[in-house]
Amino acid sequence: MTEEKQNKEEKVENTKEETKVEETTKKPKVKEDQKTDDTKIIDKKVIAETPTEEVEVVERKEIKKEEEIVKEKPKNNFDKQGWNPKTGIGKKIKNGEITDIDEILDNGQVILEPEIVDSLLEGDTELLLIGQSKGKFGGGQRRIFKQTQKKTREGNKPKFATFAIYGNSNGYVGYGYGKAKETVPAREKAFRKSKLNIMKIRRGCGSWECGCGTQHSIPYKVQGKCSSVIVTLMPAPKGTGLCIEPECAKILKLAGIKDVWSKTKGHTKTKLNLIYACIEALKNLSATKILPGHIEKLSIVEGKLVK
Repeated sequence: MTEEKQNKEEKVENTKEETKVEETTKKPKVKEDQKTDDTKIIDKKVIAETPTEEVEVVERKEIKKEEEIVKEKPKNNFDKQGWNPKTGIGKKIKNGEITDIDEILDNGQVILEPEIVDSLLEGDTELLLIGQSKGKFGGGQRRIFKQTQKKTREGNKPKFATFAIYGNSNGYVGYGYGKAKETVPAREKAFRKSKLNIMKIRRGCGSWECGCGTQHSIPYKVQGKCSSVIVTLMPAPKGTGLCIEPECAKILKLAGIKDVWSKTKGHTKTKLNLIYACIEALKNLSATKILPGHIEKLSIVEGKLVK
């Protein structure tokens, strides 16, 4: 009996020593409230430090790229000798049979090569601000790229779209809408399409307040519609300027119109619909039938000015 008691006492002492060792090795306990607060603060620091800095860098790089793209306008370094035309019109231009773009547009022929316009016209290209930047830094600012994305199982697949205007500021203007998975191909596609969609613009002096006889404005009132947006262009006296939305003003400037009044209706915040409505109004200038007597009275000229 005595031996059994001694063994039991030894076991109890050993368990006490083990518990003491465990208590010394363990860290002091913290209240649950304090622990959760500390973890929250750490999470906030991690979230606030790493991702936002990355986002800032990425967005700044994107803004720099867009600024460089806007500044770097394509130069007309067209080499006619190295051009290998594929269409009949292109071959005639290279042989010297066609020297004026009016010969193509007046006959209703379709332009299928942008090199045709490069060889016959010297113009400038302008990118319109159809998109809007997103995010915490610089959100809401207008940009030349309109970004959309599609949800798939692999992830988000973004696409970029741009709208380009090509004109010589003397009665010829073209428009192009390009869309691609990256920014540069979308821009090049828009430039190419803007040259393929070239058209002639009628100009004159249709304002009753002016009557100067120069082709600084439009000859009569026209209207264009796209979806809910309606754009009305009205002739203005000399010195008025382009009283219209800035992106539409870029189109009219490259078309050679200097003075105009405008009126818009509908959801004009949708930039693409507003731009297409303005282009439709310019098309209606040439589609309207006029009397021979009005040509001299309103000083109407279609296309370029002959000095």
